[in-house]
Amino acid sequence: MNTRVLIVEDDPDIASVLGDYLRHAGYETEHVADGATALERILARPPDLTLLDIMLPRMDGLTVLREARRHTQRPVILLTARIEEVDRLIGLDLGADDYVCKPFSPREVVARVRAVLRRGQPAAGGLVASSGLVLDETRWQALLRGAPLSLTRREFRLLEVLARTPGRIFTRSQLLDLAYDDDADVTERAVDSHVKNLRRKLAAVAPEHEWIRSVYGVGFCLELPAEG
Repeated sequence: MNTRVLIVEDDPDIASVLGDYLRHAGYETEHVADGATALERILARPPDLTLLDIMLPRMDGLTVLREARRHTQRPVILLTARIEEVDRLIGLDLGADDYVCKPFSPREVVARVRAVLRRGQPAAGGLVASSGLVLDETRWQALLRGAPLSLTRREFRLLEVLARTPGRIFTRSQLLDLAYDDDADVTERAVDSHVKNLRRKLAAVAPEHEWIRSVYGVGFCLELPAEG
């Protein structure tokens, strides 16, 4: 079965060009032109990846993303004419896997789709850390004391890097290289945003412990609580 890409774009010309390029690259595509219909499609039959415009009729793309993330972690790439960094960070904060600013090259979009889907293929095996933190790469599943953490792919990758060597301090630059190796345009502020999200999700299960510690002027490390 071909990989399915849902194109959510209210400009029919842009949607048509993207569809042509994606089908030529071997993907199966579906197009919807408004946010409400897009959310219905995503919830009824989640696509392998969604290309989601931010400015949409009936429901804007960020609202679609926020609601979709309550039910699925399938990859989402935002299509946006908003170039301000704060808008991009809001999208990443809500769980977007990547973004492309308009005007864009259709070839660039296809390349981003390939990169995001490639990141979504987990490596064989799994990673288990002590103190009740379990990261299962085969299922992209993160558990803390048996409770699911519901991480985005970017958050999972970041936590995985930190959890492989608990106690080691990583600079933001090192985390960019290790957790976002094929995302050259991700900024250090995005790392801070994902760390904030991870802390919130870890604290929701185990609030008595500070899992990710900030080292002023250096970076971050994962600290496991003392057992026993």
